[in-house]
Parts: sequence; C-alpha cells; structure tokens
Amino acid sequence: MSALSVDALRSRFQAALEAARTPADLKTLRDEFLSRKHGLVTALVKSIASATPDEKRTLGAASNALKQEIEAALDTREAEAAASAPPKDALDVTLPGRRPFLGRRHPLTQVRERVEDIFLAMGYQVIEGPELEDDWHNFEALNMPAEHPARDMQDTLYLASPVPVPDGGRAATLLRTHTSGMQIRYMETHEPPVRVIAPGRVYRRDQFDATHTPMFTQIEGLVVDEGISLGDLRGTLNGFAEQFFGGRVATRFRPSFFPYTEPSAELDVECQGCAGKGCNLCKHTGWIEILGCGMVHPAVFEAVGYDSDKYTGFAFGVGIERLALRLYGVDDIRMFYENDLRFLEQVAL
Repeated sequence: MSALSVDALRSRFQAALEAARTPADLKTLRDEFLSRKHGLVTALVKSIASATPDEKRTLGAASNALKQEIEAALDTREAEAAASAPPKDALDVTLPGRRPFLGRRHPLTQVRERVEDIFLAMGYQVIEGPELEDDWHNFEALNMPAEHPARDMQDTLYLASPVPVPDGGRAATLLRTHTSGMQIRYMETHEPPVRVIAPGRVYRRDQFDATHTPMFTQIEGLVVDEGISLGDLRGTLNGFAEQFFGGRVATRFRPSFFPYTEPSAELDVECQGCAGKGCNLCKHTGWIEILGCGMVHPAVFEAVGYDSDKYTGFAFGVGIERLALRLYGVDDIRMFYENDLRFLEQVAL
C-alpha cells in the first residue's frame, strides 16, 4: 500500500460522488467506502498492518485524512439532499396518474329509469305527488271506505296529528301506502283521455327482512279512455315485460283482488333463474309474480266525477325493488339498502 493507492481511492470517490444524484445513491456510496466490513477505506486501514514501520506512519496519517475527507463530503451532500427534499406528504408530479373512480347511479334508480323509459316510449306521462297523503286520496276515493277490510292489507303508518299536504288538498294523516293516490289527484284535475305513471316512495308498517322493507319504490300506471278493454291491459303489460327483461318472455295472468279494480289480476313472468323449470328463487313453480293490475272499478270513476258508462280504464302497480330482485337474481332486498359497494358494483349497469 502506498500514497499512490490513497490518491487513487480519493479520485475514485470524487468521481462516484459527482455521479450521485439521490439519497439512495449517497447511502450506497457511504457503504462502499466506509462500511466496517467491506468498505474500501476500511480495507485500506487494515492493510497498514502489513506495511513497514516507516510506511505505517505515512499511510496511517494519509488513510485517516482520506476517511475524514470522505465522511465530511458525504455529510455535506446528505444535508443538502435533505434540505431540498419535498415534504413527506407532498405530491410527486413525476408519478404516473391514477384512473379516477367513476360513480354510477344506484341499481334501484337505474331500474326505475328503465321502467319510466319503457312507458314514456308508449306515450305515458310521468307524474309525482306528495308522500304525505290524506285518507280520501289514499283510501276512500280508491273504493276503500272506513272499516273496509282491504285497509288491513296496507299496514298503514298514520301520523300523530294532521298536517297540510304539500300540494294542497285535505290534511295529511298518513304516509302513503301506494302511489295510487296520484291517479285520483290527476283525474280530479284532468279529463280523459288519461295515460300516466306515478313513481315514488311508499311506506308500509313492515319488518325489514329479506322480502320486506318499510319503505320502497312503487310505480302505478293508469289509462282511461273510451273503449279501453282487458285486452289493452294484457297487451300493454306483456309488451312491458318483454322490454324490461329483454326479448320474448313467457307471462301469465292470475285472478286476484284489489278494491279499486274489477276484474283484478296479478302478472307472473317466467323465472329468469331457471327458465321456468323451477328453483328456489321461484319456489319451484317456474313463475314469479311482479305486479298487480285490473280494470278500474266504476266506484273510482264516480269519486273523481268521470262517467263510468262512457269511460273505461285499467291500472297497474309494480314495486321497483321486486323488479330489481328478479332482474339481478338477488334473493335479499336488504342488499340494495346496505350500501355495500362490493355488491352495488356487481349489479349496477
């Protein structure tokens, strides 16, 4: 080992220091020259032990000077790098960009819009009204007078005291159990022909379980004109089912009872899960009920001043949640309300 070796090591360090650009480069450089086990300066110091006594004095002083010089140079550069480094939480504009998350409308909103679009294409008008309703529009005008047993089917949520209805009318005493009240409100102020749908939230005193919820969205439809028949009702709803579920879908009408329609029926569609063969979703019947319907009862026309001898009409009502369950093959209505993004991202279109 000689002074020439010390100078060569110094030149090597200075060249490497000049090329260093980042804190990581400086750390690598410190390890390369000053590491206790493998550092080049450390090896230089250890080699002095084999030198002659005269060389030891000269090389010892030169090696210590080189070590101190390298340490000072690294300390200075590291301090400069730390002073110029951005804060830890600073935005690094050199990083590649992230694709933004695109939100989507809730599946129930999409189903409602899908239903509305189908009936708008058929020439229907969309109407909306108050969720606070009075007894007349929610029950009596729909052929459900006081003490009528059909009222028990509604599981009504009554208010503690009457309050004004937002758009006028009698004092509200309940949260509406269906949007059929909007059919009455519309007919009170419009003469036939009538072709409307009334979407909106409705309320029932139900438990929150897999098939029930105390608040849900319903769409009621009403058509009134001269010569409207049961065939018009069937053709309209068959067309709706085909449009909603895509392509031809088997349907059937079963007799039922609703106080504001006569005759009344329920519309079933072929189970989408098993193609009518029978499964747990359809309770092994091959059919799933999606809505109630029927010809408007003459008593309803009398309540709004329509001539029941001149006009006929049909009405229907469908729950958006029920359609969503069938469309997406889901068996628990609560999944639409729990705001679990893992589920919503799977079913949202």
